[in-house]
Amino acid sequence: MELLSALSLGELPLSFSRVPLFPVFDLSYFIVSILYLKYEPGAVELSRRSPVASWVCAMLYCFGSYILADLLLGEAPINYFSNNSSILLASAVWYMIFFCPMNLFYKCVSFLPVKLIFVAMKEVVRVRKIAVGIHHAHHHYHHGWFIMIATGWVKGSGVALMSNFEQLLRGVWKPETNEILHMSFPTKASLYGAILFTLQQTRWLPISKANLIFFCTLFMVSCKVFLTATHSHASPFDTIEGFICPVLFGSAGGGHGDHHHDDHGSSHDAHGGPSPFHAPHPAAKLKEELNEGSRKRKAKKAE
Repeated sequence: MELLSALSLGELPLSFSRVPLFPVFDLSYFIVSILYLKYEPGAVELSRRSPVASWVCAMLYCFGSYILADLLLGEAPINYFSNNSSILLASAVWYMIFFCPMNLFYKCVSFLPVKLIFVAMKEVVRVRKIAVGIHHAHHHYHHGWFIMIATGWVKGSGVALMSNFEQLLRGVWKPETNEILHMSFPTKASLYGAILFTLQQTRWLPISKANLIFFCTLFMVSCKVFLTATHSHASPFDTIEGFICPVLFGSAGGGHGDHHHDDHGSSHDAHGGPSPFHAPHPAAKLKEELNEGSRKRKAKKAE
């Protein structure tokens, strides 16, 4: 019996999963992606100084997930650039956002109520890309669960995972902003979604793909619209991870406490600490004084 069949959604999930993404949903995806590029420090100056570099960065924001997925599956990373309609549409969006007179286009699409609509439509594309990526990887590797998960993950959050490379094109190097070290909500959601779609593709999750796409899209749209409207960078997964991660992996400050203390002390000394040695423990100091007193008494008796 299929999971969640009691909800009686009828043909709604199936019809929703068949809605074409081009051009309306893809347009929204390009608008939001290039908006985020313009928010990056120095992006506007780069567009004036080197329009070609700015355009390449915009294409990475729009199609980075396809490039990474093709690399993972051993295909040509420029395959998607044969899709002339999508490239021209993304290029037109890039030009309008960066070079429209008086920033009229940018002001319109960045107006919060309008932007929330585009954000919601972008999440529709994200979930569909994860599902397509899992299906594509399953076609090549029928039993490669980890390959399917990795492909679906980069399909959903490829531009974030290759953000350091994109920064290099803009002349910026910030390794501390590595997305794997500090995962954002879309990256985590793409990973968890890739796991769910992999389980569904391999028949371990008793739910149809159309229903899974529908429910994942509802979750992603609701969360992302709320986070964007409230200008929040929190993640709905933080509470659950706060309970599970310490149990499975231990707390961040736990374990190897003495070793960490010794390392900290040595590094502190290397940076010019007040003393090259740790201060003696009070109990050890008291014991040393008692030993010194007993030695003095023995010396007097000997005299």
